[in-house]
Amino acid sequence: MQIIATGLGKRFQRDWIFRGLTRTFRPGSATAVLGPNGAGKSTLLNTISGQLLPTEGMLTYSLAGRTVAVEDVPQHLAYAAPYLELLEELTLLELLQFHTQFKPLRPGVSLDALIGLTYLEKSRHQLVREFSSGMKQRLKLALALYAAAPLLLLDEPTTNLDATGVAWYQEHVQATRTGRTLLLSSNVPAEYAFCDEQLLVTDFQVAR
Repeated sequence: MQIIATGLGKRFQRDWIFRGLTRTFRPGSATAVLGPNGAGKSTLLNTISGQLLPTEGMLTYSLAGRTVAVEDVPQHLAYAAPYLELLEELTLLELLQFHTQFKPLRPGVSLDALIGLTYLEKSRHQLVREFSSGMKQRLKLALALYAAAPLLLLDEPTTNLDATGVAWYQEHVQATRTGRTLLLSSNVPAEYAFCDEQLLVTDFQVAR
């Protein structure tokens, strides 16, 4: 998916989070959205995803040369963030069955394969609320990385992961990034070292 931001700005009450952002995000690109905590990285991702409306400027989306309306972006989007909740009253298998009705997996990836990729074979019938924070984060990432979606947004992807989990993330994000438009919010170099482009949110902030 190609995304063109033109003069993009987002304000909450009187405070501008960012303003004057003009950028094209092309298929196959991986962009690290950088800045200190509280700088507005998550707000920018949520605006680009269409979940927040910009205060000013314009976002246009296209896929295979065809314009995509902002209300149709979610069906082409996979998103993983620590603040996005899972349906914890379901078992792992029930959650996957439910989730993939709305967000199918990439061709050739079955539910069993996804469970294996996340090393959760022994937990397939366990309630998700009983998972550790690291297990939940690995599951969130797997659902996004292996979704059949051309737009992938990752917000602080290694939150709650130990060193083994970070290595797992680095392996699987590389394995699934080809051909997608990827935006990744982070201030941890190990999370975004593979990205070929960077966007510093503070470059688009108005002095207060």
